[in-house]
Amino acid sequence: MTTLQHRRIHLLFRLAVAAVLTLGAARVILDNLRNNYSILEWTISRRYSIRVPIEVSVDEEIEEGCDVFQGRWIWENATYPLYTEQSCPFLVKQTTCTRNGRLDSFYQNWRWQPHACDLPRFDGLKLMEMLRDKRLMFVGDSVQRSMFESMICLVDSALPRVVRRSLQRIPPRKVFRVEEFNASIEYYWAPFLVESISDHATNHTVMKRSVKLDSVAKHSKEWEGAHVLIFESYIWWMYKPTINATYGSLDDVQEYNVTTAYRSAMETWANWVDSRVNRETQKIFFATMSPTHLWSWEWKHGTEGNCFNETHPIEGPYWGTGSNLDIMGIVEDVLGRVKVNVTVLNITQLSEYRKDGHASIFGERKGKLLTKEQRSDPKNFADCIHWCLPGVPDTWNEILYALLLQDYRDQSII
Repeated sequence: MTTLQHRRIHLLFRLAVAAVLTLGAARVILDNLRNNYSILEWTISRRYSIRVPIEVSVDEEIEEGCDVFQGRWIWENATYPLYTEQSCPFLVKQTTCTRNGRLDSFYQNWRWQPHACDLPRFDGLKLMEMLRDKRLMFVGDSVQRSMFESMICLVDSALPRVVRRSLQRIPPRKVFRVEEFNASIEYYWAPFLVESISDHATNHTVMKRSVKLDSVAKHSKEWEGAHVLIFESYIWWMYKPTINATYGSLDDVQEYNVTTAYRSAMETWANWVDSRVNRETQKIFFATMSPTHLWSWEWKHGTEGNCFNETHPIEGPYWGTGSNLDIMGIVEDVLGRVKVNVTVLNITQLSEYRKDGHASIFGERKGKLLTKEQRSDPKNFADCIHWCLPGVPDTWNEILYALLLQDYRDQSII
């Protein structure tokens, strides 16, 4: 072996040793960085496990006498929407209209502006602090489920990534937990509030509906442990002018006028509220009906369409046939006689203006997206009941948040 070969071997050996040492040093550095990052993650996570008093600024207060449900929709594309379809992993296909093919996104950029005051900007961290060690539960049908999904998207978008959150499906409930706050936001399927043959979480579409007007016992076992409850029940009652129901004996099935049955069901629910709700630890809301937009002639005379292809809200006074005045009157009457304080979320009028916000042909029917043929027939297949997300239900939650913040400031239950 020549001297030159010896030198080359020696040089390669030195390079190999240097490479091993470099890789080793790099691994040590990376391990230290990983450990330091884990410590940083733990430190940040730990920070949110400690109760922190919430400061409510003057700008966040609702001025006395302001009716937050009276106002107008204002176009704002700078700060709205508050989250996106892409950023929220919890949305179902029924609400992801853009992902399902809707080309315009105007419906995402309208902000509700009350006439006499401003709504505070939604702050998910403040809400979670208010809900620390508590359960907030939405109760109702699929429209109410959209409000639940909207709320968890609003919260999720505000939480740092290191804060642990999860979504569990525990039929008939969905539970969104945030570990550091020991809090949950939940949804409970009960389309009639009282018991019915449509109470199964997934297999509930029955043509001949029947309700048990005198009982909420099966449902209320879940409700009683929640600290904030938001109830809603409307569209499932509107399938036909009459409904089969029992009151007392399960063998005595009678056909009731829907408004008569609705009043009886509401009174049963109200009796539960008065007898079982703990005024010291629970806060009750009731959301009024979510309107439908099935007939375009109601807002544009001479047309024969529906909510399909609508891109802007209705301006000026409007009340369509999608909102039943008799039902609205029953809600007002029954809640007016409840002894426990129930806060009304009067979402109906502000939602009446939003003919543009529905899923239309960009949602689901019976668990499946519409086919190309069905989408070409919006007159028969457009969904003018459910809402796209982000969209109108976000505003319902902004108002709910504002009212909870007001309660917190006033040192009420929340």
